[in-house]
Parts: sequence; structure tokens; C-alpha cells
Amino acid sequence: MIEAQASGTSLAKVSSAESSPGGHGLEDKGTGIWSLTAWVSEVQAFEARAVRAQAWETQAFEAQSRASHPKATPVTGAGAAPVLKQRFLPEKVQVPEETSEVLITRPFWSKKAEYLLVQMGYTMRPSSLWSFCYLWLHSGGGIFFIMYICLLFLVGIPLLFLEMAAGQRMRQGNIGVWKVISPWIGGVGYTSFMVCFVNGLFLNVITAWILFYLSQSFQYPVPWEKCPLLENTSGFDPECARTTPSLYFWYRMTLKASDSIEEDGPPVFSLILPLFVSLCLLGAFMLSGLKWTGKVMSVLVSTSGLIMLCFVVRSIMLEGALFGLHYMTIVKISAIYNVNVWRGAGNQVLCSLGLGLGSIVAIASHTKSSNSCLSDAVIVALANLVSMMLVTPFIFSILGFWATQLTHRCNEKNIETLLKLVNMGILPPEAQPPQNLIGNPTSIFTSWFNSLSNPIKKEVLSHVPECNLEEQFLKIKESTNFAFLAFIEAMSFIPGSVFWSFLFFLMLLNLEISTMIGIMQGIISSLQDIFISVQKYTKLFTVVVLVLMFLCGLFFTRPSGSYYIRLLTDYWTVLPIIIVLIFENLAVKWAGEASSFFADAASLWGHPVSSIIRWLWSCLIPVVLLALSVSTIFQLSLKNVTYLAWDSSTSKEVVRQYPSWGLFILFALLIIVILPIPIYFVYCFTHGIPFSSTRWDKPMISSKSLPLSLQLTPIKEVKNEEILQGDIQLADQPVV
Repeated sequence: MIEAQASGTSLAKVSSAESSPGGHGLEDKGTGIWSLTAWVSEVQAFEARAVRAQAWETQAFEAQSRASHPKATPVTGAGAAPVLKQRFLPEKVQVPEETSEVLITRPFWSKKAEYLLVQMGYTMRPSSLWSFCYLWLHSGGGIFFIMYICLLFLVGIPLLFLEMAAGQRMRQGNIGVWKVISPWIGGVGYTSFMVCFVNGLFLNVITAWILFYLSQSFQYPVPWEKCPLLENTSGFDPECARTTPSLYFWYRMTLKASDSIEEDGPPVFSLILPLFVSLCLLGAFMLSGLKWTGKVMSVLVSTSGLIMLCFVVRSIMLEGALFGLHYMTIVKISAIYNVNVWRGAGNQVLCSLGLGLGSIVAIASHTKSSNSCLSDAVIVALANLVSMMLVTPFIFSILGFWATQLTHRCNEKNIETLLKLVNMGILPPEAQPPQNLIGNPTSIFTSWFNSLSNPIKKEVLSHVPECNLEEQFLKIKESTNFAFLAFIEAMSFIPGSVFWSFLFFLMLLNLEISTMIGIMQGIISSLQDIFISVQKYTKLFTVVVLVLMFLCGLFFTRPSGSYYIRLLTDYWTVLPIIIVLIFENLAVKWAGEASSFFADAASLWGHPVSSIIRWLWSCLIPVVLLALSVSTIFQLSLKNVTYLAWDSSTSKEVVRQYPSWGLFILFALLIIVILPIPIYFVYCFTHGIPFSSTRWDKPMISSKSLPLSLQLTPIKEVKNEEILQGDIQLADQPVV
């Protein structure tokens, strides 16, 4: 028996096939031989991809079929091949005439642990971790967590398994996979690619923000801790004096934000270099191939987990941490009857696992066919859940500390104001506040205020605001910008703020880079499905894609760029993802024949797949996805499309409504990314391509250089041509 190399690569040498006159080299005479007449006319278009992705699997599956059906006609020279651990000798695979070239299979991950870490790193997006905590706080507390767990196991893991299995079985990127499984639904791959590309653009800009803050965190004190001084004077910038230093640094120093989305300007120069550096890091991690990428991801994921543990230990020791953790224990039973809570939990499951973007398919396409992707899906989902459970107490503790510190400062400012008013005679002497606030300013001020008579209380509150710790904590907003601002402000309150700020931004950088590596896998693999010739120049092609993303990303570095990112993340991203998942599930269940897929998977993995997964795919998941799409559309139609903008005249955040042209862009972009699905459907209908051209249990050769109808041709008899296993190891190829 000849086994594949550990690197997952092989060299296939294909000899020329002899064809009889008239183009009928093979005829169907009851032995299962399929006519390849149509292939002769397309021989010039047949390229390396013809057997690259499926040749070795064709051999294994055909041999497996003969082992389970001994009465079938054996393949010449392979009928007596010994069987050992579900692996078989290479069989002869039929190929078109006049094809004699060296073909390279898709490289494999060096170790399964590296593959799992890549999948885990891709799912640990910082924005998803933050939104999970936000939903926990505002959507029923512990009840939301229970609802999330239910949807994770009933919907999230089966869909994650679906994408992993599709990529692992077809050995192609996201576009090619769905064309093979179901041609009529093949347009979903293009939709998924465009959604992935748009997400990659603004995620790169978010990485640039993190790099900018990381570069500034080496100063002491950190620049967002105090307001900057005016040039040639000893006074502070008045715009900063009217707000907090962290808010001023974010809007005026980092984003250089405009007052509204209508106000335009050139890209912010201070963000161009971080954006370029972020893409250079991606290039450095990906150009050296899967072996290097897997090791990089191992470092990034493990380092992020270690820093999270350090922050959890440090955060629970901070003042106010118990107040924040108290909100983790709140359980609102009534939330279980709230449709919006179920919608939020469902969308959170889909987004936190990174489903529908094609990255999971691309990453899984570099694994061996015998790999049990069901157990991989469970491991990745549980790892993602553990990371969220690890970061949740950290976030609640930090926010409790942040709210406590702001309440302390509010009370200190109130005391200063009251002292001035009493000295000026505006307030009576009975309103004289305590001057010694050492220890716990909030507790001291609250005790003094409660001892006042009601008339004096009313008079005091008419001049100063009431500082309420609970209200300050519940001011937490959903946007990632708020998480950014709250955390950097909290970091400035902690002793040793420079060290903790550096660790915090290093953790964010690791998580964002891990996610972007997965995003880039999906983008590069999908483009190589479309442009086959670029596979010979993968490194150069990857550089070209990175340069293109840099140029497109400059749009989001403009003064109004953050408002466009908010528009996409809050009102656009989740809906196309749900639509993509609906069609992926449809492709496998009704077009790909899930029963055949399960039989195929069972023969590969050596154990049957639970029928529960089949029932979930067939019955529950389509209903849940449809309900999510309807509820999401309904909720977006009722929601005011607004954003938080910076008002330079008052140095405050103000709520503004997106202009009508912004809503048009939102709707147009949604239509553009969905359009490939009906277009491809019409194309297949007009060309007479069958709805289901491929069964999972039939070996197939898939080549994007062939017409669609020939990409999906099953091979029933293997004759006259041999595919020989080579010894060349190509695992260090750039990721494809």
C-alpha cells in the first residue's frame, strides 16, 4: 500500500490516453464506463486542476466501493490489492487524451493540532467576544447564556460541521465547493466571497487602530490618560478639557473624525502606516505556506489565551469588580419569551463561529479526507465557548472597575462644585460637603447626601448631577467603539497602566491577526477557484490581493470612515451571512443528498455519523435560519438607522441619523452580494445543467478549467491511465 506523505502533498504523473476514431474511446457496455466524448472537444482547456483535488480520493472511494460490493467488476491490477486501515493502493484513473504533465495536490496542515488552532483563532474575533458580553448583560443574563448554548449545539455545531465537511471532501475553496455540490446553488460561493472580502477590508482597518494604540502605549503616561497641552502655553486643549482624555484621543487623535458622515476628507495619514503594517504582517504569516502559518497561529492563539488568563486574575482584584460580576449572576426568566433575545442569541452563534464567510471551508480543504470533521467541529465550538466564558468575567470586572472609578471622579467633581457654591453664598451652609474623601469617595458622598433634609437635597441636585454607579455601569453600549473606549479608559486607571495597556492591545492584535488569517484563506482560495492560472504564482497573487485590500481599506481611514464601518457592522453583515447559510444548507440537504454524504463520511471515518445531525440539517436548521432572517429584516426595518458621531463644538458624542444615500448604499451593497445566487441559478437553468449533478458517494473529478457540466462528471470505471504517488513534499507552498 502506498500512503500519502505527512505533508499531504503528492506528485501525480498522468500518461496519455488512447482514443478510438470518432472520439469514442470508451463506450458504456454495462461495465459502468462513462463516455468522455465531450472531453475531447475540451482537451485544450483541461489543466492541472483536473485531478489535483480529487484524484487520490477517487482511488480511495472506488476501491472502497469495490471492497463493499465484491460482485462489481474489479479495476485491472487493483482487484487483489490488500486493504489496511481503510487505505488502498492507487487505482487507475481515466483522464483525457493528450494530457501529460506534473500535477500537485492540495497541501495538508503539518499537524491536526495546528489545523484546529487555525480554526479556533479564526473564530475568536474581539468584536464577537464583546457582543457576547453585551447580550449577556442586556438580554436576560444567565437565560441568554442558556439560549446561546441550546442554539450552539442545535444550529452552530451542525453548520460548522457542514462547512468543514464540504471543504475537506471537495478540497477546494468556497466558490468551487458549492459549484460541485449543487450547480444551481453555485452562486452562493460568490456571495460568500464578497461578504468575506468586505469584512476583511474593515477588519484590517480595525487592526490598524489597534496597532496605532499599541505604538502609543509605550509612552508614560499614556496619551489617552491626560489632555494634551496647547503649543507655547501651559493650558490644556479646550476641546479635550470639555470631555474625557480617552474620548478626545479616540476621535481627534486617532480617527481625526469629522462631525458627520457627510463631511469628507482624505485618508488620515497617521492610520495609513498601521494599515500597511497590518497587511505586511498578514503577508509575512501567509507567504511561507501552511507549515509556517500553522506555527504562527499556534503562537498567536496560545499567547492570547495566556494574556486573557492574566487579565482575568488581575481584573477580579480591582475595586468594583464584584459589582460588575454581580451582573453575571442575574437571571431574567421573562427573557425566554422575548423574540429579540432569541434573535440576538442566534445571530451571535453564527457570527462568533465565523460561519458563511467561506474561511472555514478553505481552512478545512487542507485536511485529509479520513479526518473526523464532526469531532473537529465540536472541539472548535467548545473552544470558542470557553474563550467567551473566560473573557466574560474579565470584561464584567473591568467594566465594574471602570464604572466605579468614573463614579468616584463624578462625586469628587461635585464636591468641588458644591464647595465653590457654598463659599459664594449660592447654597446655604447646610450644603457644605465633606472635604476628606480618602478611601471611598462615592460611599462618603452618598452617606453625606442621604443625611441632608429633602429641601437641601433638591437644592443640591439642582446644581450638580447625581452620580449613580448602577446607571454608569448600564451606560454600556453595543458598539465595538464603546468597548474600545471603556477599556482604554479603564486601563489608564490601573496602576502600571503602560504595562497593562501594552498587554491589552497585544492581545487584541493577536486575536485580530488570527481572524484575518482565516479571512485571507477564504479570499485567496476563492479567487484561485476563479482564476486557475494564478495558482502557479501563488505568492505573487497573494501580494496583489493584499495591495488591493490596502488600497480599498484607505476608504475606511478617512475622517468619516468609522461611521461607514459602524453602518456595515450594525446593519449589514449579519443578513447576507444568514442568506448564505440558508443556501449552503439547501445545497447539501436537497441537492447533495445528505444520506449519501453520511454514508460516505462513515466509510471514511470508520464510524457512523449520528442521525441527529441529519435531522437537524433536514428539519430544524432550515426553520431556525428562516426565522432568523425574517426577524432580522423585521427588526432592521423598525430600527432607526443611526450612529454616534463626534461634535467638535461641544466635545461630545451625539446621535445622528444616516442620510438617505447611506441607506441606499446599504441596500445596494446587499443586493450586489446576493445577486450571484439568482444569476447562477438562471445560468444553470438556461444551459440545461441538472439540479443535482453529483452524489457524495460517487468519486468525481472537479476542474474549474472545464465547463460546469463536465466538472461534475462521476468516474465509474478506471482504465488505461495511472496516477502514481510521488515523493516530493510541497507543504511549504503558499496557502491555496
